[in-house]
Amino acid sequence: MKEIILLTGVSGAGKSTAMSFMEDAGYYCIDNMPAELISTFIELIEKSDDYNKIAIVADVRSKGVFTAFTDAVENLKYGDYSVKIIFLDIKTPEALKRYKLTRRKHPFADKFSGRLEEALEYEKEMLKPIRQSADFVIDTSDLSNIQLRKRLTQILIGDDKDIMNINVMSFGFKHGIPTDADFVLDVRCLPNPYWVESLRSKTGLDEEVFNYVFSFDEANELLEKLKGLLDFLNPLYIKEGKSQVVIAIGCTGGNHRSVAFAEALYKYFSRRWDNVTVNHRDIERR
Repeated sequence: MKEIILLTGVSGAGKSTAMSFMEDAGYYCIDNMPAELISTFIELIEKSDDYNKIAIVADVRSKGVFTAFTDAVENLKYGDYSVKIIFLDIKTPEALKRYKLTRRKHPFADKFSGRLEEALEYEKEMLKPIRQSADFVIDTSDLSNIQLRKRLTQILIGDDKDIMNINVMSFGFKHGIPTDADFVLDVRCLPNPYWVESLRSKTGLDEEVFNYVFSFDEANELLEKLKGLLDFLNPLYIKEGKSQVVIAIGCTGGNHRSVAFAEALYKYFSRRWDNVTVNHRDIERR
């Protein structure tokens, strides 16, 4: 079943922020689609598995938005779709503040000779029927961007663990520190399997190397401390609006210790979060 989110609402209420969040959450997003084309677009991608999560923004910039929007929703309800309408609202005084800060032009500014408050009230009156039919109405007047993302997470996903993407990677310091890492740990302080002749040609993916690395008490203690630190940090990352974190573990060459640690963290986080990947950047390099 395809999931379709129809996002609409008052100008300045945060639709761009909401669209950015939904892109991070894996939705295929379309901004300012004319409401008359919604049904046609859905028919075109109906049999494609590449478009199972879709978010469409339609607002007063689209001509004839109301009748066409209502017709499109009714048509979707008869198909094999999960459809939600999310309406973003905002109090007029707060909308006026935002427009003054951004200096953007309201869609109805010309109609009211630049009188912004009248343009906002007119827009709200026009959108009233759609607001009443929405599945969710979010008043963003007192919400920060982070709080809006949190509210959308609750509506669309239901759990923080579904939105957070954790990428654990190993690397070798002699090949350079990953530029996209959010958190870097140096495990060169631990005994190096490279100096054990029988382990030199193997990697941290081999059981013998993995067991050697974690045969030392300091390695196990470091791993437990790292788990605790990252368990503390990940919810804070989410709170600040991050949907992805890259944890880079480095040793000298990126073949042994860092690989073993990255694998241990991957196994640990996979039991606690839904979207966890592991990547061994330098495992083929010597």
